[in-house]
Amino acid sequence: MRDHFSFDQRLGIPLPDLTVEWDHYSKETQQSILLYWEQIRGSIPDRIFELEDQINHKQARLSNESDFPRSCQLNTEIADLASIINDLWLWYRANQTLSEKAHL
Repeated sequence: MRDHFSFDQRLGIPLPDLTVEWDHYSKETQQSILLYWEQIRGSIPDRIFELEDQINHKQARLSNESDFPRSCQLNTEIADLASIINDLWLWYRANQTLSEKAHL
């Protein structure tokens, strides 16, 4: 299945990387892809929790930071993590219908 997915460094999860149209895959391959995606999709909330924990630590550091450039850096890091969380939620929700097909 790893042939049909590639690891996204930014998001920290494998994402579908299909090289041909969905209908060109055999039913067995489609089912395997969907089941593998369901496993990945199931790990997304845990990944989000990890990122939220990082944000909380950075926010705590930010509240005690008196150096303006460092405060700006922490704000940038927090914004980047929040952006990753947003993208993970999009993947989680956008592919929910695909995951439901895996159970049919």
